[in-house]
Amino acid sequence: MAKNRTIKVDYLARVEGEGRLYLRIKDGRVAESRFNIFEPPRFFEAFLKGRHYTEAPDITARICGICPVAYQMSAVHAMEDALGVKVKGPLRDLRRLIYCGEWMESHALHVFLLHAPDFLGYQDGFKMAKDHPDVVKMGLRLKKTGNELLAKIGGREVHPINVRVGGFYRTPTKAELAPLAEDLKWARDAALKTVRWTAQLPFPDFERDYEFVSVSHSEEYPMNKGRLKSNRGLDIAAAAYEEHFIEEQSPHSHALHSRLKDRGPYFVGPLARYNLNFERLTPLARDAAREAGIAPPCLNPFKSIIARSVEILYAVEEALRLIENYERPEAPYITAEPRDGVGHGATEAPRGTLYHRYRLNGQGLIEEAKIVPPTSQNQKAIEADLVQYVSQNLEEPTDRLTWQCEQVIRNYDPCISCATHCLRLEIER
Repeated sequence: MAKNRTIKVDYLARVEGEGRLYLRIKDGRVAESRFNIFEPPRFFEAFLKGRHYTEAPDITARICGICPVAYQMSAVHAMEDALGVKVKGPLRDLRRLIYCGEWMESHALHVFLLHAPDFLGYQDGFKMAKDHPDVVKMGLRLKKTGNELLAKIGGREVHPINVRVGGFYRTPTKAELAPLAEDLKWARDAALKTVRWTAQLPFPDFERDYEFVSVSHSEEYPMNKGRLKSNRGLDIAAAAYEEHFIEEQSPHSHALHSRLKDRGPYFVGPLARYNLNFERLTPLARDAAREAGIAPPCLNPFKSIIARSVEILYAVEEALRLIENYERPEAPYITAEPRDGVGHGATEAPRGTLYHRYRLNGQGLIEEAKIVPPTSQNQKAIEADLVQYVSQNLEEPTDRLTWQCEQVIRNYDPCISCATHCLRLEIER
């Protein structure tokens, strides 16, 4: 294999916007790695400017069709922080319950249709389904169970309309939630099977020394409340986010790149949450993870598919617990009075930490908005993974190395559209 070559992918198919992968190999080593994301300008932060704070949850939900709840939750938490509103008890539990639904549907989609084909040698989930119909059917039913939970609480499966600052426009009765329990009991068994199935997939021998970052909570596995922590000593409130993290414009990408100040790349998402919060999982989820061979610390990003499966199991169990203990709150929301203020919110989207900051005026209008999605936070880690992985596998044939580079990117599930199985590779010798 030539010591000097360029691995160049001009266009990533099925990507929201445009993406490109570029690797330059010189003297037998990777001299340059660029994971480019050319998302068309969407202007959501500009859209929010001048709008009333009550509109933020519905506007931000449109950022993503797969994880709209995460955007709504980070938005309402930031607004409540600015307005001095504390949401507790059944309302907080109900928010956690709708988040469980989102984790289930998003993780199931990624595990069964977007990531598993990489390990089994299929170009896409449709081709995989021909040989593994029962596995794919199980995944689709898991996803459907999560979607039903979203629809019951949020009003519809995609871009829920029931979430508002202070709580919900309407809360379900206990009788309305009870029928979901039977499907969730099936989902618990299916999720356990999923952990065991993903543990048997063939994993490349690859590890890196990451700084993992996630929301962490002293009493529960993190979804929508807690402090930002890392395995290297970070421990801050969401309000201190911009004192420790910075976004930079990279000349090769329209998407901003995030890094920890003075430290560099970091890793958010299921593998980070799992490594930082293992003891907060349910006993069944912990036992399943140990049986799967990923007792923390797990430093192999390819095994993120197992961590996602463990989180499906956790989300199902947590949903069952919340439904069993649910009592309808006296009022669907807590009222808030407009005031000048700045609010911060950080929650755990399926793909990782999602940070929002808003500045409001006395009329409740948004004067400034900042949103940092998981994708931008993981880009530098993805590029570093590509450098190390390709460096260790330079003798691989071109087609196999192309496949593996795609898989390195999909380990992070950067977004639904980024999880592509159609890459063109060009090598200049």
